[in-house]
Amino acid sequence: MANQYFEFKQFRIEQEKAAMKVGTDGVLLGAWVDLDKANSILDVGTGTGLIAIMLAQRTFGKVRIDAVEIDLAAYQQAVDNFNNCSWSSHIEAKHIDFQNFCKNDHEKYDLIISNPPYFRNGLNSKDSSRTKARNADHLPLDELILGAKRLLNSSGILAVILPVDEACLFEKLAGVDGFYLKRKFAVLPNPGKSAKRILLEFCLTNVELVFSEIIVENGQRHVYSPEYRSLTKDFYLNF
Repeated sequence: MANQYFEFKQFRIEQEKAAMKVGTDGVLLGAWVDLDKANSILDVGTGTGLIAIMLAQRTFGKVRIDAVEIDLAAYQQAVDNFNNCSWSSHIEAKHIDFQNFCKNDHEKYDLIISNPPYFRNGLNSKDSSRTKARNADHLPLDELILGAKRLLNSSGILAVILPVDEACLFEKLAGVDGFYLKRKFAVLPNPGKSAKRILLEFCLTNVELVFSEIIVENGQRHVYSPEYRSLTKDFYLNF
């Protein structure tokens, strides 16, 4: 059974209400994404609010961050976590699905970030909240891409993390809709193993692709690589 909270260096994530708990994927994306030109951020499917809070920490609470979440329990959890963090005045949670959020008039965003659901069809779970959180039927990848294109500034960035097969599909769909792949980051669980996750950054202008990769563990459970420790050291207590 997962702990009811996860303690980071500068904040705590309560997670007893949320279907999806704190995991490596969210931490990687929140630590890796480029924030150099991000003055306004949208976190799609915020869950516990982890990524939004990580980005608030990285930007010293100087950036406006909106976070949308369809599941009521997860939304309430995110609100609690936002209110309890040091940057609460700069983060706003919204209980709405992304598709309807896109229909409203908004200021454009410099960064849209998501750890999106990726299971399609036939996902069975006794926990309906967990099913919704993991099932792409509630947020198809193509709808995430189309919505991001509508809400991004012309110089904005779309960033996601996905399993390898879904990342390949996402690349193709994004390319069709006018996005260009800017950065690609492969996550290998151990030396000699194939990548399990891919982090992607897209923009709306043609740029040279930068590819890199990281190994999470050095062949032993909980023995983390120097690169992984360096990337996440501002967050994990034991780094």
